[in-house]
Amino acid sequence: MYLPDDLYEQVKARGLPASELLQAAVRAELHRQDLLAETDAYLAELAAETGEPTPEDRAWAEAIASRIASGPAVRAS
Repeated sequence: MYLPDDLYEQVKARGLPASELLQAAVRAELHRQDLLAETDAYLAELAAETGEPTPEDRAWAEAIASRIASGPAVRAS
């Protein structure tokens, strides 16, 4: 694997194991891509079973995602 000289110098200056870091990064990326492929397959299977979501379904899901992304809800005690 190739690591640009500037990155290699920074890794070595900090005493980090370049080969092990690169291997871990490649493994993590491969795992991420596997998970994305599994997600795509699941969504395709779900769409085949239930049909494509309607515009109303999408709006409802986007509203929920927006609420989740905005942070935790304040709970009354």
